[in-house]
Amino acid sequence: REELTHLILKLLQAWKEPLSHFNQHIEHYQELPDDSLSKAKQISNMVHELKTGVEKVTEKARFSVNSLNGMASSEATGLSISNEANMMSDSDFIHCFRRDSNKVQSYLKILKCRIMPENSC
Repeated sequence: REELTHLILKLLQAWKEPLSHFNQHIEHYQELPDDSLSKAKQISNMVHELKTGVEKVTEKARFSVNSLNGMASSEATGLSISNEANMMSDSDFIHCFRRDSNKVQSYLKILKCRIMPENSC
């Protein structure tokens, strides 16, 4: 459970800075509808809230998250965020984010089943 929780937190932390950069990038597109901009910001907020929620679950389960709390997102990924984000097209970025979001969702389901086996997973 601890390793799975750390993996979830690493994925969420790794997306913090790229999502922020992406939001700044798409704000410059004049042709984008306002609801697309608000959805991009909403996704960033949801990732932050999910990370906070996973950290709370981790604390209640008495796992140690100190190693992740001080880690910057660029350190977590081992990438230069600005270079990586500049090289990636918007559609590739969204594809990668969706793929990692699906991973987090699956990992959370597995974690839930391991923490609360009475849910007959």
